[in-house]
Amino acid sequence: MKGSVLVAIGGNALVLDGEPGSVPRQLERAAQFAEQVADLVADGWRVLVSHGNGPQVGFILRRGELVAPDADHEGLPDLPLWLAVADSQGGIGHILTMALDTALERRGLSDRAVTVLTHSEVDPQDPAFEAPSKPIGSQLTGEVARTRAAAEGWSVVETGPGAFRRVVASPPPLRIVEAEQIRLLTPHAVVVAAGGGGIPVARTAAGWHGVDAVVDKDRASALLAATTGVDTLVLVTGVDHVYVGWGTPDQRSLNEVDATELRAHLEAGEFPAGSMGPKVESALQFVQDGGKRAVITSLPRLRDALAGGTGTHVTLRQPMASATALPIVPTPRPEQEI
Repeated sequence: MKGSVLVAIGGNALVLDGEPGSVPRQLERAAQFAEQVADLVADGWRVLVSHGNGPQVGFILRRGELVAPDADHEGLPDLPLWLAVADSQGGIGHILTMALDTALERRGLSDRAVTVLTHSEVDPQDPAFEAPSKPIGSQLTGEVARTRAAAEGWSVVETGPGAFRRVVASPPPLRIVEAEQIRLLTPHAVVVAAGGGGIPVARTAAGWHGVDAVVDKDRASALLAATTGVDTLVLVTGVDHVYVGWGTPDQRSLNEVDATELRAHLEAGEFPAGSMGPKVESALQFVQDGGKRAVITSLPRLRDALAGGTGTHVTLRQPMASATALPIVPTPRPEQEI
């Protein structure tokens, strides 16, 4: 065995920004991703998968809004955000599980995928509830964003010129409730867990209850990977490497970098909060919590990155013979999905 890896993909891996998010398109992209995961299993990796859910949660909530005028007449209950997160986790988990099983069977592998409905404990008094920051749903025009904010009390942010998205509270996860059970499963299955960052829950004297929030999936993935003893965390983004000096003559890509150097870049403002920042923070958290290596790279380069051929590799300490920069090549701007 080569070791264990948790691969964290965004909800935008299945639904690109601005797309209607049809189920056939999501099935197609899930199948493409599953082929990559099955290759890793065939290579000897034990694999966990986590995923985002921003677009999908937005679709679920929007359906509820569209039927709201008839809700009382039809006897339809209100849909809280935490339940929309649970719905998206189950739906995406099903799509990924079926795609993974198909890809594994095609290679003659006996491994099977298992999706664990996963909960992330949060502090209901966290300051994040006073400052919503997590984008969910599809992009909105300025007119639609203003209308929804006025009519429904949404918090919205401009994610690009003329493009807006709804934002909700995103408290950091305190722990992954099912972490021990997931750890026990990983030697026996490809585990899909912590979907959408996990269903946010809090514990009181009366017991557990859902919390209206969305937990950042990269932070939840880093916490899950560390607490289950995974060797390598891969955070998938829209570019092959992390860059410093982006858009300037000094732009360079990071290859192998230790936690001290990467944190210095983070504190210098190199990685925006709406793009690469959460991934860098999560990579740092993972290695500081005992993980061996965090990798940030694009989905098409996943296998190559795990073999060391590309990607930004973060370790607690810099290997003696490593390089910190690669030649600058034209590359698309990093994705805005968190």
